[in-house]
Amino acid sequence: MNRKLGALVTGVALTASLLAGCGNSNANDPNTITFWTPLTGEDGAYMDNLVKAYNETDPAVKVKHVVTADMYTKISTVLSSGKGVPDLAIIHADRVPGYVKQNQLEAMTAVMQAQPELKEDNFLPQAWGAGNIDGTQYTIPLDIHANVMYYNKDLLAKYGAESFLDDNNVTVDEILSLQGKLDEGDYVVNDALLGWAMLGQIQNLNGDIQKDGKPAVDTPEFKTAIEDVKKINDAGLMTPFGEDGYLMFQSGNVLFSTDGTWSSTSHASVETLNFGVTNVYSVSPDKFTNRSSSHLFAMFNNEQRLDEKEQGIASFLEFIRENSVEWAKAGQIPASKQVVDSPEFSKYMQSFFTQDEKEIESLYIYTYEYYPYIAEAVDKYVGDLVRGNLDIDEGLKTMQKEVEDKIAESGGAAAKSGE
Repeated sequence: MNRKLGALVTGVALTASLLAGCGNSNANDPNTITFWTPLTGEDGAYMDNLVKAYNETDPAVKVKHVVTADMYTKISTVLSSGKGVPDLAIIHADRVPGYVKQNQLEAMTAVMQAQPELKEDNFLPQAWGAGNIDGTQYTIPLDIHANVMYYNKDLLAKYGAESFLDDNNVTVDEILSLQGKLDEGDYVVNDALLGWAMLGQIQNLNGDIQKDGKPAVDTPEFKTAIEDVKKINDAGLMTPFGEDGYLMFQSGNVLFSTDGTWSSTSHASVETLNFGVTNVYSVSPDKFTNRSSSHLFAMFNNEQRLDEKEQGIASFLEFIRENSVEWAKAGQIPASKQVVDSPEFSKYMQSFFTQDEKEIESLYIYTYEYYPYIAEAVDKYVGDLVRGNLDIDEGLKTMQKEVEDKIAESGGAAAKSGE
């Protein structure tokens, strides 16, 4: 997902990744569901725990969890050969349109019929909707993972900025109000997941990344968003270019860190860090957006998958729907309403984002077919645009052309990157 999450590789997850090469051994075993995921960080260990707990219920068909860092490349290979296709996989939300367009996903119709509680009403709407294409449900959601903003409680008090949190919407103007008031070496905000934060700003300005199915990067809304966030940098309130703003937040020198829900576990390991979480800062006083994605369960087309395995998959996914509070330990927001409404989930910091409808609506998942190309361009250029190293008009035109060129080169196929 990003380098911070990727760095959290545990022994369990690493061991699982080493097993990836032999993951195909159960492909034709009627008593085993082969389940592939790209969960190479600490989250892979939590998924192992969920799979183990399910298998301990003594199901008719057990699940084997296989983790690999290059899962999407491997999926492409097995789909091309038609051999070794996993029974079940986790994919990211932005992958769904491309896979569906290429007719590579099997609809979840039979799975949903086998377990009637696997239905729209029982999941967070964005996560469910990310797997619905033209009225057909191709995935069952596991979670929402979002760009959020952590704050240093001690620094907020020190600089009299606690009122910024009163309406849960920290604005660029509020951030700029601290210009000239910070001690040397302190900053208001870092540049963690800056590309994600900027994609959220487009929504705050009621813009979008596509128009009539065509990519829209060079837009007035994106220009305004960049100009407004650039003001923070120009005022000396953003951590210096090239510095690790994430670690600077953990060291106690930054008021706000715009990283991810999954980072809560890492921040909590810093004993001296007294922190909380809120929405990512906004260029609008009227709206806030936390750019998000989702891990989704999917079945790739596989003629060798037995009906019994589909029944087993349905049972496993129903178990996950009821028991995925374990997944919250990885800093994720489970997609199951039963879980997010439970007292146990309320103990987790990320429950802030499911406390009411307005917060849930703030978790925005882009589902545009060519979103991965746009995200790649944004991540490539946004740092230089905000830092003033590249002219905004020139940069937006360059980004627009690069996205259009990649779409043309791919023949209209969706990008192979996922988040």
